[in-house]
Amino acid sequence: MKTVFFSFTVRSRRPPRDPVNACLSFAYSMLTQDCISALEGVGLDPQIGYLHALRPGKPSLGLDLVEEFRPYLADRFVLTLINRKQLDKSDFDIRPGGAVFLNEKGRKKFLNAYQKRKQEEIQHPVINQRVPLGLLPHVHSRLLARHLRGDIDEYVPFIMR
Repeated sequence: MKTVFFSFTVRSRRPPRDPVNACLSFAYSMLTQDCISALEGVGLDPQIGYLHALRPGKPSLGLDLVEEFRPYLADRFVLTLINRKQLDKSDFDIRPGGAVFLNEKGRKKFLNAYQKRKQEEIQHPVINQRVPLGLLPHVHSRLLARHLRGDIDEYVPFIMR
Protein backbone atom coordinates (compact mmCIF):
# COMPACT_ATOMS: atom_id res chain seq x y z
CA MET A 1 0.00 0.00 0.00
CA LYS A 2 1.35 3.40 -1.01
CA THR A 3 1.53 6.03 1.73
CA VAL A 4 0.83 9.65 0.94
CA PHE A 5 3.66 11.92 2.04
CA PHE A 6 1.52 15.07 2.10
CA SER A 7 -1.33 13.78 4.21
CA PHE A 8 -3.04 16.05 6.70
CA THR A 9 -5.32 15.02 9.54
CA VAL A 10 -4.92 17.63 12.27
CA ARG A 11 -3.04 20.88 12.85
CA SER A 12 0.13 20.30 14.85
CA ARG A 13 2.72 22.88 15.78
CA ARG A 14 5.64 23.31 18.13
CA PRO A 15 6.80 21.09 16.55
CA PRO A 16 4.95 20.32 13.33
CA ARG A 17 4.48 16.56 12.93
CA ASP A 18 4.05 16.29 9.16
CA PRO A 19 5.11 18.15 5.99
CA VAL A 20 1.80 20.00 5.61
CA ASN A 21 2.02 21.35 9.15
CA ALA A 22 5.69 22.25 8.61
CA CYS A 23 4.69 24.31 5.54
CA LEU A 24 1.76 25.94 7.33
CA SER A 25 3.95 26.91 10.29
CA PHE A 26 6.57 28.40 7.99
CA ALA A 27 3.94 30.29 5.97
CA TYR A 28 2.33 31.67 9.14
CA SER A 29 5.75 32.83 10.38
CA MET A 30 6.44 34.64 7.11
CA LEU A 31 2.99 36.22 7.06
CA THR A 32 3.29 37.29 10.70
CA GLN A 33 6.55 39.09 9.99
CA ASP A 34 4.99 40.80 6.95
CA CYS A 35 2.06 41.98 9.10
CA ILE A 36 4.28 43.21 11.94
CA SER A 37 6.41 45.20 9.48
CA ALA A 38 3.32 46.68 7.85
CA LEU A 39 1.86 47.76 11.19
CA GLU A 40 5.12 49.34 12.30
CA GLY A 41 5.36 51.07 8.91
CA VAL A 42 2.12 52.97 9.56
CA GLY A 43 3.00 53.80 13.16
CA LEU A 44 0.94 51.16 14.97
CA ASP A 45 2.32 49.08 17.83
CA PRO A 46 2.07 45.40 16.81
CA GLN A 47 2.08 44.37 20.48
CA ILE A 48 -1.31 45.93 21.34
CA GLY A 49 -4.09 43.90 19.72
CA TYR A 50 -7.79 43.38 20.08
CA LEU A 51 -8.34 39.68 19.30
CA HIS A 52 -5.25 38.02 20.76
CA ALA A 53 -4.37 38.22 24.44
CA LEU A 54 -1.82 40.81 25.46
CA ARG A 55 1.36 39.14 26.66
CA PRO A 56 4.93 40.43 26.79
CA GLY A 57 6.74 39.70 23.55
CA LYS A 58 3.58 38.61 21.73
CA PRO A 59 2.73 40.72 18.68
CA SER A 60 -1.02 40.64 19.37
CA LEU A 61 -2.04 43.20 16.72
CA GLY A 62 0.27 41.52 14.22
CA LEU A 63 -1.46 38.20 14.92
CA ASP A 64 -4.86 39.90 14.67
CA LEU A 65 -3.96 41.13 11.18
CA VAL A 66 -2.64 37.70 10.19
CA GLU A 67 -6.10 36.22 10.81
CA GLU A 68 -7.50 38.19 7.87
CA PHE A 69 -4.87 36.93 5.44
CA ARG A 70 -4.23 33.40 6.72
CA PRO A 71 -6.70 31.61 4.39
CA TYR A 72 -5.79 33.55 1.25
CA LEU A 73 -2.06 34.20 1.65
CA ALA A 74 -0.89 31.20 3.68
CA ASP A 75 -3.29 28.23 3.55
CA ARG A 76 -4.03 28.60 -0.17
CA PHE A 77 -0.35 29.15 -0.91
CA VAL A 78 0.69 25.96 0.90
CA LEU A 79 -1.99 23.93 -0.87
CA THR A 80 -0.83 25.32 -4.20
CA LEU A 81 2.78 24.33 -3.50
CA ILE A 82 1.69 20.80 -2.68
CA ASN A 83 -0.80 20.42 -5.53
CA ARG A 84 1.72 21.70 -8.09
CA LYS A 85 4.31 19.32 -6.66
CA GLN A 86 6.74 22.19 -6.06
CA LEU A 87 7.87 20.48 -2.85
CA ASP A 88 8.66 16.81 -2.34
CA LYS A 89 9.96 14.44 0.32
CA SER A 90 13.57 15.55 -0.22
CA ASP A 91 12.65 19.09 0.94
CA PHE A 92 11.94 18.00 4.52
CA ASP A 93 13.91 16.73 7.49
CA ILE A 94 12.27 14.40 9.97
CA ARG A 95 13.90 14.81 13.36
CA PRO A 96 14.07 12.33 16.23
CA GLY A 97 10.80 12.48 18.15
CA GLY A 98 8.73 13.04 14.99
CA ALA A 99 9.22 16.74 14.29
CA VAL A 100 9.16 17.67 10.60
CA PHE A 101 10.81 20.80 9.18
CA LEU A 102 11.66 22.20 5.79
CA ASN A 103 15.37 21.71 5.14
CA GLU A 104 17.56 24.36 3.51
CA LYS A 105 16.64 23.27 -0.02
CA GLY A 106 12.95 23.20 0.89
CA ARG A 107 13.06 26.64 2.53
CA LYS A 108 14.74 28.08 -0.56
CA LYS A 109 12.00 26.65 -2.83
CA PHE A 110 9.32 27.85 -0.43
CA LEU A 111 10.73 31.38 -0.16
CA ASN A 112 11.19 31.73 -3.92
CA ALA A 113 7.57 30.69 -4.48
CA TYR A 114 6.41 32.97 -1.64
CA GLN A 115 8.15 36.00 -3.15
CA LYS A 116 6.70 35.20 -6.56
CA ARG A 117 3.21 34.85 -5.05
CA LYS A 118 3.53 38.24 -3.33
CA GLN A 119 4.02 39.86 -6.75
CA GLU A 120 0.68 38.58 -8.09
CA GLU A 121 -2.02 41.24 -8.21
CA ILE A 122 -5.69 41.18 -7.29
CA GLN A 123 -8.50 43.67 -7.54
CA HIS A 124 -8.80 44.76 -3.91
CA PRO A 125 -12.41 44.39 -2.70
CA VAL A 126 -12.32 47.45 -0.39
CA ILE A 127 -10.24 50.09 -2.18
CA ASN A 128 -11.21 48.85 -5.67
CA GLN A 129 -7.66 49.03 -7.07
CA ARG A 130 -5.15 46.46 -8.33
CA VAL A 131 -2.81 45.56 -5.49
CA PRO A 132 0.12 43.11 -5.33
CA LEU A 133 -0.59 40.41 -2.75
CA GLY A 134 2.59 41.36 -0.89
CA LEU A 135 1.16 44.81 -0.19
CA LEU A 136 -2.11 43.59 1.32
CA PRO A 137 -0.81 43.77 4.92
CA HIS A 138 0.38 47.35 4.24
CA VAL A 139 -2.95 48.38 2.71
CA HIS A 140 -4.89 46.98 5.65
CA SER A 141 -2.48 48.37 8.22
CA ARG A 142 -3.02 51.79 6.68
CA LEU A 143 -6.81 51.31 6.67
CA LEU A 144 -6.72 50.18 10.30
CA ALA A 145 -4.55 53.14 11.31
CA ARG A 146 -6.90 55.55 9.53
CA HIS A 147 -9.87 54.03 11.39
CA LEU A 148 -8.14 54.15 14.77
CA ARG A 149 -7.21 57.79 14.18
CA GLY A 150 -10.79 58.66 13.23
CA ASP A 151 -10.12 59.39 9.54
CA ILE A 152 -12.57 56.71 8.35
CA ASP A 153 -15.72 55.44 10.05
CA GLU A 154 -15.12 51.71 9.86
CA TYR A 155 -12.41 49.18 9.23
CA VAL A 156 -13.40 46.52 6.70
CA PRO A 157 -11.29 43.37 7.05
CA PHE A 158 -9.86 41.58 4.03
CA ILE A 159 -12.20 38.89 2.75
CA MET A 160 -11.51 37.42 -0.68
CA ARG A 161 -14.34 35.52 -2.29
